[in-house]
Amino acid sequence: MNSKKLLLLIVGLLLIIGGVLGFSLYSKIFSSNTVQDGFLYIPTDSDFEEVENLARPFLKRVKPFVWVAEKLNYPEAVKPGKYKISKGMSNFELVRMLRSGKQTTVNLSFNNQDTFEKLAGRISQQIEADSISLLKAFNDIVFFKEAGFKPETAIGMYIPNSYEFYWNTTAEDFRAKMLDEYTKFWDATKLEKAKKLNLTKNEVITLASIVQKETATVSERPIVAKLYLNRLASDWPLQADPTIIFALKAKFGNDMVIKRVFSKDLEINSPYNTYKNTGLPPGPISMPDISSIEAVLNPASHDYYYMCASVTTFGTHEFAKTLDQHNRNAAKYQQWLNKQGVNR
Repeated sequence: MNSKKLLLLIVGLLLIIGGVLGFSLYSKIFSSNTVQDGFLYIPTDSDFEEVENLARPFLKRVKPFVWVAEKLNYPEAVKPGKYKISKGMSNFELVRMLRSGKQTTVNLSFNNQDTFEKLAGRISQQIEADSISLLKAFNDIVFFKEAGFKPETAIGMYIPNSYEFYWNTTAEDFRAKMLDEYTKFWDATKLEKAKKLNLTKNEVITLASIVQKETATVSERPIVAKLYLNRLASDWPLQADPTIIFALKAKFGNDMVIKRVFSKDLEINSPYNTYKNTGLPPGPISMPDISSIEAVLNPASHDYYYMCASVTTFGTHEFAKTLDQHNRNAAKYQQWLNKQGVNR
């Protein structure tokens, strides 16, 4: 074999080897390597080894993923969060997404909660922050003062709704976002309506929390709100059973089940006893949802001063303008409770 043929053979072999290596390299970087759709949750302060272990269920081959990650310097740039993985992603696509910190947001939601403990438990199920850190942030006295709240009114800052968050949001950042949402909620129109009612924001929230607990029927809430506003305007005690239940639970524990309020319960010594005290209690008895707040700001027009649970249309109330009418309604309700054997 002459030198020219030998040279051509060597060049050919090199091209073949180069092609094979090139294809292998290309496959390692750009070929599909994820086998399922899902979300990868990377906790705060994770290192690359932890990410590798968390990513394994999504990967067809782990070593190429590690190789690409190292080439792109990802082990030094791990970012926590919730990442959406789609089946068929290449190592390059996956590592680039993780390295950029391009998270998928969490559609966080919570409904009416009556304690910070319950709120913390609900939120900790949806973001990385645990219930202990959330509860600590919720009860921060320094924050109360800076934001214009007191321990009794602070729960009213959290308006039940759905919100967009990053999964790795801290307890303090969650709280800051809620304050921002609260501020946005109280726009000029709502503030003007509160002013016409001669109520502060906290007082609107407090009354709305009573309305919330009084009726689950949303369409009835403006009627109930106006009834309490009528009592406030006449300097009558609100005589709201939900406030008595709140006081009883504060004294005997939130796990206490109360289906019926007795006359003896009305003697409880508490600033939340709206049978003994006139005006609004010190703060909300729960976090009211938007429909209850709107009911207070946009009450119905009527002259009712009394209400009692209906025994004909369950979930609603019988309203009355006079005590005689109310006593007849109340007698029906008490008879129904007795017949049902409801003793607490």
